[in-house]
Amino acid sequence: MLWLAVAFVLALATNQVLGEQVTPGFLEDIDNKEAWDARIVSGWKAYPGQHPHMVSLRMVNNVGTVQACGGSIVSRQWIITAAHCTAAQVSLLVRAGVTNLTRPEIFTETQEYYMYPTYNPTNPGLVQPNDIAMVKLQISLTYSQYLKPIRIQSSVDAHKDYDNLIVYASGFGRTWTNGPTTEHLLWVYLRGVSNAACTNIFTSKYVTENTVCAKFFNVTSQSICQGDSGGPLVHVSSENAHTLVGVSSFVAASPIGCHSGVPGAFIRPGAFHSWFTQISGIDFENPVDDKPTTTSTSTTTAAPTTKASTTTVTFAPSTTSTSAPSTTSSSTSAPSTTSSTSAPPTTNMTYAPSTTSSTSAPTTTRSTYAPSTTTLSPITTTSALSTTTAAPSSTTLSPSTTSLAPTTPTTPAPEEEDEDDAELEDLLKRLEVKVKVRVILSKYLKKKKQIQEKTL
Repeated sequence: MLWLAVAFVLALATNQVLGEQVTPGFLEDIDNKEAWDARIVSGWKAYPGQHPHMVSLRMVNNVGTVQACGGSIVSRQWIITAAHCTAAQVSLLVRAGVTNLTRPEIFTETQEYYMYPTYNPTNPGLVQPNDIAMVKLQISLTYSQYLKPIRIQSSVDAHKDYDNLIVYASGFGRTWTNGPTTEHLLWVYLRGVSNAACTNIFTSKYVTENTVCAKFFNVTSQSICQGDSGGPLVHVSSENAHTLVGVSSFVAASPIGCHSGVPGAFIRPGAFHSWFTQISGIDFENPVDDKPTTTSTSTTTAAPTTKASTTTVTFAPSTTSTSAPSTTSSSTSAPSTTSSTSAPPTTNMTYAPSTTSSTSAPTTTRSTYAPSTTTLSPITTTSALSTTTAAPSSTTLSPSTTSLAPTTPTTPAPEEEDEDDAELEDLLKRLEVKVKVRVILSKYLKKKKQIQEKTL
C-alpha cells in the first residue's frame, strides 16, 4: 500500500491526477468557513509600490457579513475582479495603493459593479465559467508611485499558451490554513500550465478556452488560496512590461486544497475586451489617454443595454517591478526545492527575501478531492437582519507549508493577527443603518400595498 500512496503523491506533484478525481471550488470556498481564512501560500512580502495595481476588496452583504477579495486597477475608475466576489453583495469597500491594509492611499466605497452576463449571481458558491466582473469607483483615482493601472492582456493573446512560462500572483489573507492573518500584501511566483493539462485535472466542465492555469514555481505549496479571488495573475515580458493575464477564480477543494501542487485556475481577461468597452466606455486595447469615464453611476449588476462612448487609457511607466527569474529549463516538471533561481541583474527588479531555512510541502494519501473557490473569507458581521441565507458550513483544510524563495530557501514566519480597523468599523456601522432603513422601508411599502389591495 505504501507504493500506492507514494505514486499518488508523485501524480499530484506532476499534475497527472485524473480529471474525474478533482472537483474545483472558489478560492473563497463560500461553503467552507474555515477555508475562507487562507491566502497566497508560500509567498513573500511585497514592498510599497511593487504591485501598484493591486486592490483589496471588502464586500458587505444584506445581513452585514463582510468577506474579502482582491482586484486590479485598470483605469482611474475601474477595477477588474471575479464575479463570485461581487454576487449578492450590497456594498464594496475598496483599498487602493495598498501594501499594508492599515495604510492604503485610497479607501473608498462603491455599490456599482457589473458581472459578465453569462454568470449566474444567484449561485455564487458554484464554480462557473466567465467568472469575471468590473467594479466602478465613485471617485477618480490619482496615480502615484504606489497606485497605477495594469495593462490588460490583449485580445490577440487571449488564448495564448502560457505552459511553463513564469508568472506571479499577489493577495492578502492567511499564511496557511487556520494560521494567523496578515495585513501585508504577499506575492508568489508560479508557472503556467497548458489548458490541456489543466483540463485533465479539473475536466472541461470547469476549464474552458477562457481559463488559464498556473502551478507552483519551485516548491509544491506555492499557490493562490482562499481570500485571493479576483486578484491578479501577471506575466512580465522581456521588455519588463507587466500584463494582467488572469483573474483568480478557483483551486482544488478540500481535503487536498491549495497547497497540494494542483494548479489554480484564473479567467483570461483578454477574451472580454468588447464587454469591458461596453461597460466602461474605455478601449483597453489601445491605451492612449486615461481620463475619468462618463458612464452613469446607477447601482446595478446587470450589463447595460446600450454601448457607451469609447475613450482610451494610458498606463504610467512603472518605477518598480517584480521580474520573472531567468530559467533555461523547457520542462514542465517542478525544479528541485534545494536549488535557487535569481532574477536578471537590474536596478528596478525585485527579488524575494532570502532566509536560511526551508520547509518542504507535506505529502498526502487522499485519493479524491473537490475544487473550491479562491475568495471570500468572513471577516465580521453586524447585527443580524431577517434572512433565509444559511450560514456556511465549517471544514478544516490540511495545513499548507512555506516554500523556497526564487533566490534562496525561505520559510515565512507567522504574522500577528489583524488589528481592528476603526475606519472600516465606522463604515460598517453606517452601512448597517443604511441596510436596516432599506429593510424597514421595504416592509412598510409591502404592508401599504396589502392595505390598498384590501380596501379595493
